[in-house]
Amino acid sequence: MKDYESNVRLEVKDWKRRIVKRPSMLNRVSKKAQTKMNGYIPKKVHQVITEAIKQMITGTLAGTNKIAKKPVILGRTLKAVDEEMANKIIQFQKAAAVEGAGTGAGGILVGLADFPLLLAIKMKFLMESAALYGHDPEEYEERVFLLYVFQLAFSSEERKQELMEIIENWDVKKEEVLKLDWQELQQEYRDYIDFVKLLQLVPVIGAAVGAVANYNLLEQLGETAKNCYRIRYFNKIQSEALIEQESQKLL
Repeated sequence: MKDYESNVRLEVKDWKRRIVKRPSMLNRVSKKAQTKMNGYIPKKVHQVITEAIKQMITGTLAGTNKIAKKPVILGRTLKAVDEEMANKIIQFQKAAAVEGAGTGAGGILVGLADFPLLLAIKMKFLMESAALYGHDPEEYEERVFLLYVFQLAFSSEERKQELMEIIENWDVKKEEVLKLDWQELQQEYRDYIDFVKLLQLVPVIGAAVGAVANYNLLEQLGETAKNCYRIRYFNKIQSEALIEQESQKLL
């Protein structure tokens, strides 16, 4: 089991390196263009969109709370939890693909329904992931944490670096970041998925694009959630080891 955790530490290290790498020239240019376009949108429109997405997310989380699983006690090995997480990711990928194909096949009007439906699938997945790794998704700070996980999965490279810092140091930083910047969340998310989701609205190809896009988006969210909760697992082990060392000194 020590070998497994050692390998996981290496996987997490590699994943973090990929997450916080310097953005490519294309990504930097794309982000500048999106930021410029967002600047043309009136502030009141931004506020309306932000409030709509905020209500959508908080409403979904509140509803999912009633059916969410209770936290799994971490008496099991990390390997066992990771294996269950792998199955959960596949389960939600299939659900997202079916939803994307269905709304994509319906053209523009039905395709517009994909946004809240996919968002609901993502939030339910994150709630169940939190419980799987031993965290109670009914607690306010845990719901905020999973929203930072959500942002880390679907934000620009520049923003990912800031979010990774929060994730890695959650126990220290959580009091500072419990108040979310909802406008930043919705704008980063919207900018991230705009192009591929617009293709989903195109007749004929919409169903195929919707299925593949949603499948891949859940895969990305799954990898992000898995590694974020692994980070907290290892941080907890390190914290407990330090406490044990201090206790030994007092004896």
